[in-house]
Amino acid sequence: MRRGTVGIRRSVVAVIIPLALGLLIAPRAAEAQPAKKKVTHVGYLTPANCPTDPPRIPGMVLPAVNLLEGLEERGYVVGKNLIIACSVSDGTAERYRVLTAELVQLQVDMIFAVSSSAVRAARQATSTIPIVAIDLETDPVESGLAASLARPGGNVTGLFLDLPELNGKRLELLMETLPGLSRLAVLWDAAMDLTPLRATETAAHVVGVQIQVLEVRSPTDVESAFAAATREGASALMVLQSPMLTLQGTRVAELALENRLPTIAMFPLFVEQGGLMSYGPDISYLFRYAASFVDKILKGARPADLPIERPMRFSLAINLKTAQTLGLTLPPLLLWRADQVIR
Repeated sequence: MRRGTVGIRRSVVAVIIPLALGLLIAPRAAEAQPAKKKVTHVGYLTPANCPTDPPRIPGMVLPAVNLLEGLEERGYVVGKNLIIACSVSDGTAERYRVLTAELVQLQVDMIFAVSSSAVRAARQATSTIPIVAIDLETDPVESGLAASLARPGGNVTGLFLDLPELNGKRLELLMETLPGLSRLAVLWDAAMDLTPLRATETAAHVVGVQIQVLEVRSPTDVESAFAAATREGASALMVLQSPMLTLQGTRVAELALENRLPTIAMFPLFVEQGGLMSYGPDISYLFRYAASFVDKILKGARPADLPIERPMRFSLAINLKTAQTLGLTLPPLLLWRADQVIR
């Protein structure tokens, strides 16, 4: 009997010990399993290119690619833990409304909105989905998108270029090139925010330069705008950048040469296309830096608490060949200050 009892006890112990060890080890093994990474769904609303599309302008470096690079640096890779639902608008308010409604229906984690029109449409479509903006036209506080730059208070944050003095700087560069400048034509896309136009008018008034506003609503208006500028005796032209006018950059540069109008715009691409000068923010850096807003929000930060920022890097580009074609002798100091000179 004792031998049998001992045998039973040994058998029971032999079963219980592995079972107990298994129960102890199982939770730890489960804990050791890596958690499945969440796939982030970002809606990308733009009047230009999707991040993975070829550029619509030959030779153009897409700033959207810089956004992807900034996201990859922070661990987000398209196709692995990131999905981008890209919506490209034709620039009309109605099309923006349709596209933003679709993104809201998709229940994206965030909307990345490029341009003032995209930001306005996104904000009208939702007050709950976070919106990261790159808007180079709008004053976010004056327009009601934010309560303040330091504490936006809503669902919109990002990078805004509400610096009226930049328009004065472009006018100053034109006056440095043309000391006798008295009448300036301003090419303005009527679909864009009024802030840059108002700032340009103010800057011109201060220095006694008359302004002629050339309002365009479609690419077909560009040629007639130049005809009006020549007819009214404009001595130079300032382009108030918009997605539509950026896409028309080559044609604008050609018409400026045909009508012998020294022209300044915001982006170096315009100078590469044959325009005389550009002065503005480093757009590639802006898109790369915007990835930090996306990352912070996806990690739990609220747009309401993320300060809106302004661009800090600016560059001057000059096309010396265009200057020579126009018969201009540029001041040596101006050429010395240029970050890029095309010869």
